[in-house]
Amino acid sequence: MKLAAALIALSLLTLAAPRVRAEGSDEIRIGQTLPYSGPASGFGAIGRTQEAFFEKVNAEGGINGRKVKFITLDDSYSPPKTVEQTRKLVEQDEVLMMFGSLGTATNSAVQRYLNGKKVPQLFVLSGATKWADPQKYPWTMPGMAAYESEGVVYAKHVLRTKPDAKIAILSQNDDFGRDYVAGFKRALGDKAASMIVAEQTYETSAPTISSQLSTLKASGANVLFGVVLGKFTSQLVKGVAEIGWKPELFFVPTSASSISFLEPAGLDNAIGLISSSNQKDTMDPQWADDPGVKEYFAFMKQYMPNADLSNSNYAAGYHYATLLMAVLRACKDDVGRDNIMRQAASLKDLKLPGMSVTTGPDDYLPFQQLQLRRFNGKSWVGFGDVLDDR
Repeated sequence: MKLAAALIALSLLTLAAPRVRAEGSDEIRIGQTLPYSGPASGFGAIGRTQEAFFEKVNAEGGINGRKVKFITLDDSYSPPKTVEQTRKLVEQDEVLMMFGSLGTATNSAVQRYLNGKKVPQLFVLSGATKWADPQKYPWTMPGMAAYESEGVVYAKHVLRTKPDAKIAILSQNDDFGRDYVAGFKRALGDKAASMIVAEQTYETSAPTISSQLSTLKASGANVLFGVVLGKFTSQLVKGVAEIGWKPELFFVPTSASSISFLEPAGLDNAIGLISSSNQKDTMDPQWADDPGVKEYFAFMKQYMPNADLSNSNYAAGYHYATLLMAVLRACKDDVGRDNIMRQAASLKDLKLPGMSVTTGPDDYLPFQQLQLRRFNGKSWVGFGDVLDDR
């Protein structure tokens, strides 16, 4: 009986609407889950940068007079852990919103819960198309260009520069991988059947991807699109070099392009790698005099002086924190959850250190333009025109 009573009490706690300390108070509580441990721990730099960013914001008086309490917890890139930590943030830490949490499977595990509680799930760090569905999930908004859009951009580059390509695709066997491949094939159109000569997938639990790489090389492909993440980025770049494969065009997604993932593979092995970005590469000399980039470096020098500035995850953390701050400032005196979502869905050509951001009540995709970039052994260098998925 005691066990049954305890279970009933727990279920009632789960169903009860969470308290919201931030509304009408002098504090804005923001929650986040990121992988500070596990195979994707390199992304932890994003949250550490945002901790420092909001420390700076508070030192300057906060946002519209309110101080920010930013609570970022480790979920190890594991959906069950994401559920546990998200519930803690909402029900115990009483956060106003979730912001910038990483991963498709991890965010999927809490999307219905957060929408049911009417807790904003803002700027999800995943490009799955499912995040931009305001009719079904009005409290969720993506923070990245859609994976399908990115796949389209890569295919457009192949068609323009190597129309006779023989393409091999390696993809993660989940929504992350499937979305990229779907966009890539959509842009190739009728040519996909003849141009794609080999496809392989891998599970995130797999120890290596060496057998898949050998199979793809044997296909005779001269273009490789690797839809990989975390440690598999390092394995891909290093593995291709070890088997003596030199694809003429070699793509990895934006989410795999951090220096922290390339270094274990050897930066020389990554020369020529192609990816994309929706923000200015802070290490690209062409942006040295850009005001937004200068502000970023000044911030890093003061608040994170020991950080490796070649790691793009630091710049990404700064980029998204700047976006959230713009939304919160637009809320003025009303920091209720309804108004936060209303302001997030009302951005008009907002200028960030990168592309401009525009959203609407029926358009939850803040980033729809991408710049191709190529790795030169030290940093990523942008090239070509800004592209979209049309």
